[in-house]
Amino acid sequence: MHFRCQKRDLVEGISTVQKAILGKSPMAVLEGIYIETGDQEIIMRGSDIDLSIETLVSSTIMEEGRIVIDSKLFGDIIRKLPDAMIELATMENNTILISCENSEFNLLYLNAEEFPMLPEIGNREKIAIKEDTFRNLIRSTSFAVAQDESRPILMGVLFEVKNKVLNMVALDGFRLAMRSEYLESNEDVSVVIPGKTLNEVSKILSDKDEDLFISFNDNHILFEIQNTKIVSRLLSGNFIKYESIIPTDYKLQFKVKRAHLAQSIERASLMAKDGSSRLIKLNIENDRALITSNSQFGKVKEEVPVSMDGDAIEIAFNANYLLDTLKVMDEEEIIIEMTSGVSPAIIRNSITDNCKYMVLPVRLAR
Repeated sequence: MHFRCQKRDLVEGISTVQKAILGKSPMAVLEGIYIETGDQEIIMRGSDIDLSIETLVSSTIMEEGRIVIDSKLFGDIIRKLPDAMIELATMENNTILISCENSEFNLLYLNAEEFPMLPEIGNREKIAIKEDTFRNLIRSTSFAVAQDESRPILMGVLFEVKNKVLNMVALDGFRLAMRSEYLESNEDVSVVIPGKTLNEVSKILSDKDEDLFISFNDNHILFEIQNTKIVSRLLSGNFIKYESIIPTDYKLQFKVKRAHLAQSIERASLMAKDGSSRLIKLNIENDRALITSNSQFGKVKEEVPVSMDGDAIEIAFNANYLLDTLKVMDEEEIIIEMTSGVSPAIIRNSITDNCKYMVLPVRLAR
């Protein structure tokens, strides 16, 4: 194998495929990057079996071939080389020569035969969605993915297409996040994508108004983002029937400036750093939300004007759960609905009906 390419292109390719490489693996070959020559590019691939990423890097090919090279060492070397043309050529004794201006490295490489191929997805209809739109969908939901491995299905995000509407839903037992977008697709879908996969996809997506393509079979999902393919194993099992746990009735509804509320909660939570709950109390009455927090260090009171309709309610929350939600919402003004001090609160936009968030309260000792 012998090829030549620009450093910046090679670094970008390495950074992309390394997102799928865990580091230490029972299979030595999975600690490496697979490199294969194509027509006018090299194919690079990283994999941990559950997640595989493949990308193309523009190159001048002098001799065909394929190898696997240690991911960390190769990446560290290439990043430290001068910003110039890099040449790679296989030599005797399973070594590869890396040359750039006055630098030369000889590295051992592994046999590429043992490296896993990308799983076959089949020829089902591809779903097209704009990169920036999908990135927002991930950002708006993945924060609510469960971190507890006792319920593996909740460590993923539901990807559900019904009647040309894509709903993405995540929940962890304390909060629920749902974001929706219109989708020009005739196929109804319901799969659960690992949260880890979506976080890596999000890092590769751009803010451009360009299409990415999504296809899947019973076990895997494929994302095609320009010259990059990401294939992930899907989570097996049935996702919670989320519609049945979202309250539809309320006794209090109030409208509030999102940024004003978030800033007040953030300040109040500074006093609530005892433990992990960061408990804050909200008392909503007389068109104001009184936010308080007490700790061994002192107490704080914040007042936020609201436009309310319904009964006064006193309720407590983990400040982190409210802030996580408020940070991913887009509109300047939001609507919050509550039933009682022990029932979940619903948070949604005041204009565009494309998201819904549910946060469970913390029970107050009486």
